[in-house]
Amino acid sequence: MRKFLGYILSPIYVFYFLLMITIFHPIMAIGYKIIGDDFRRKTIVALNYVLIKGLVIIGVRPKFIGFDKIPDNRPLIVVSNHSSLLDIPPLALGFGKYYPRYISKKDLGSGIPSISHNLKHGGSALIDRNSGSQAIKEILMVGRTVEKNNYAVCIFPEGTRSKNGKMKPFQASGVHTLLKAAPSAVIIPFAIGGHYDLHKYGSYPLNVGAKVTYEVLDPVEPKDFDKKDLVPYIEKIIREALGQ
Repeated sequence: MRKFLGYILSPIYVFYFLLMITIFHPIMAIGYKIIGDDFRRKTIVALNYVLIKGLVIIGVRPKFIGFDKIPDNRPLIVVSNHSSLLDIPPLALGFGKYYPRYISKKDLGSGIPSISHNLKHGGSALIDRNSGSQAIKEILMVGRTVEKNNYAVCIFPEGTRSKNGKMKPFQASGVHTLLKAAPSAVIIPFAIGGHYDLHKYGSYPLNVGAKVTYEVLDPVEPKDFDKKDLVPYIEKIIREALGQ
């Protein structure tokens, strides 16, 4: 029955999603040019709010958990698992007041309404996976901005999305590069639960009524760990939070 409902409701949500990012794009782009970056930031938070709320179309009511654990007046490195294209909205909304930046593929910097504009003009690192030196340079630039302004930067250490819901091993290099540029940052482990279940039938249809959670785990102070142990520990606690 849920799969049948998915065939009916999924096109409505996909249409809603595409409509929202298309409508918000000119608002963001024009406002950015006329008013400035603060308008872009507020617009992207509003966009991701309506994208998250729109999940009710497919019977999903996500829970945001643990956001009261986030310390103020600190640079934040948000480390998250990655299983869906829908992973960005909870980060953009939940960490909106920290001006979040993203470590993203260069390809995403063009061609996608609203999303590409935000990545390109919002200070994110658009990295070329075939050029290690370019990637390091971009990540360091973002890290310095985060350090200077107490912003947040979001990174998916798995590199690519999990296709079966099981977390891939975390790659440590991106996190360590960020810490070089933002040595006073605290790490915020972030567990996204249920997005793979949302895609249990593949890209289509979406799984109606999937249980989705966005959970901030206890902040991690990098100085409390040996370098080689830090990222494996973060991977471990996110796995535990997701029951893996």
